[in-house]
Amino acid sequence: MRKPIVAIVGRPNVGKSTLFNRLVGERLAVVDDTPGTTRDRLMAEGEWQGRAFDVVDTGGIDPDFFRRGDPLSVGSADYIPQIRAQAEMAMRDADLVLFLVDSESGVTPSDREVADILRKNQSRGAGGESTPILLVVNKSDNQSRREQAAEFYELGMGDPFPASALHGTGVGDLLDAITAAFPSEPEAEEESRICIAIVGKPNVGKSSLLNRLLGEERVIVSPIPGTTRDAVDTHLEYQGAALTLIDTAGIRRRGKIEPGVEKFSVLRSLRAIERADVALLVLDATQGVALQDAHIAGFILESKRSAVVVVNKWDAIEKDSRSPEIFGEIVRRELNFMDYVPIVFVSARTGQNTDEILPTALRVQEERLVRIPTGELNRILRDAEEKHAPPSRGGRKLKLYYGTQVRTDPPTFLIHVNDPALVHFSYRRFLENQIREQYGFIGTPLILSFRKKS
Repeated sequence: MRKPIVAIVGRPNVGKSTLFNRLVGERLAVVDDTPGTTRDRLMAEGEWQGRAFDVVDTGGIDPDFFRRGDPLSVGSADYIPQIRAQAEMAMRDADLVLFLVDSESGVTPSDREVADILRKNQSRGAGGESTPILLVVNKSDNQSRREQAAEFYELGMGDPFPASALHGTGVGDLLDAITAAFPSEPEAEEESRICIAIVGKPNVGKSSLLNRLLGEERVIVSPIPGTTRDAVDTHLEYQGAALTLIDTAGIRRRGKIEPGVEKFSVLRSLRAIERADVALLVLDATQGVALQDAHIAGFILESKRSAVVVVNKWDAIEKDSRSPEIFGEIVRRELNFMDYVPIVFVSARTGQNTDEILPTALRVQEERLVRIPTGELNRILRDAEEKHAPPSRGGRKLKLYYGTQVRTDPPTFLIHVNDPALVHFSYRRFLENQIREQYGFIGTPLILSFRKKS
C-alpha cells in the first residue's frame, strides 16, 4: 500500500528542516540559521499511531527574492527558481501540505504570497482534487507565542496549529491532525493489480520500451494519469492479468543530479521501485553495465522487489551466436548480488524480443508468490547440512533445528538455530542457493531470518 506524502513548505528560515527532523524522528535534514540552507528536497518515513507516511522537506519559497534582487545566501541565487519550482511540485504531489510560518516574525508579506501560491496549486493533484493544507505556527515556545498564533488567521488557511519543532511542544496534536487528514485506504481492486516499474539511468530507452509494450495489438490500454501521484501509470490487461506499468525518470549518479525538479524526479523513481511488484531494470547494450546500473539494482534489492534485466538497443551492437551468453555473463558478474535475475535482450526501436518482457515479468511475479511446505523446506535444510557442514566459531558449531516459510511476496523464511551470531554470510548465501536449486524463485529475492530456539 502506498504511503501518504506530507510536504513541508514555507518561506526561508521558518524551521522546515527542524520540523522535518522532528516528524521522522531522526536528524536527517541539515539545519542552519542561514536562509536557503535546504536547496534540494529530502524524503524520509515518519510514523504515528501505527500509520506510516513519507515526509518531504523543501527549500524555502522566497517571493521577495525576485523583487529584492539580492541572494538569500552566498552562492544560492542561482538556485532560487529551482527551489521554488520543486516546492510547487511537492505541493502538487503531496497528500497533505504543512504550511509553516514563524510566530517570532508574525505574518509577513512573503507568508501572504506563499499562501497565494498554495491556493493556486491546491487543486492540481491527481484527478484535480483539493489537497489538504495545515497551517503550522512554528517557534510557539511559550504561552504568549501560542496566543499570538491567532494573528495567522488573516492568511485564510484555516485554524493555525501552534507548535515548537525544536522542543516538540504541540507536535503530538499536529501529528493527530496529520493522520486524520490522510486519504482513505485504496480499494482492494487497486491492490490486486500487478505493478511493473520501468527503471534505469537516463537515455537507455525506457519510454521507447513502454511505447513498444503498449503497441501490442493484444494489449487493452487504459491510461490513468497520476493514479498514485508518484508517476503517470498505465493500466492494461495482458493475457488475462491486470497490470500497471510505471514509467519513471532516469536515475542519474548522485553527483550529477541537478538541484530542484530533477531531484524530485529521482525520488519519484525510487518510490516507483518501492511500490512495484516487479522492476524492469533497463540497460543500454552499447554502454555495457555501468556503475550507476549497479546502484539502481541495489535500490531494487534493498526494496525487496523482484526484477528482470532488460538489455535494450541489442540491435545496435555487432554480435554473433554467443553474444547473449557473453553479455549475460558480464551482467551477472557486475550484478553478482542479483545473479538470480532473468535477462532479456531486446530492441525497443525494432521490437526485437520485446514480446518476451511481460511474460517474463509475470513469471517472476508468480515465483514471488510460491510457498514451500514446511516438510519440504526442512528436507532442503537437512540436505544442505550434509553437503556443507554449518560453520563454527570459538569451538561452537551452528545447529539448524528447523525452518518454516512465514510469508510470500517476497518469500521469507524463519530458521531456528542455536545461535544466530554463528550464521556467516557465506553460509546464508549457500542456504539460499540450495533453496533456489529446488524451487527456483527466478528474479525474486529471498529473505532468510535466523532466530535462537528457546
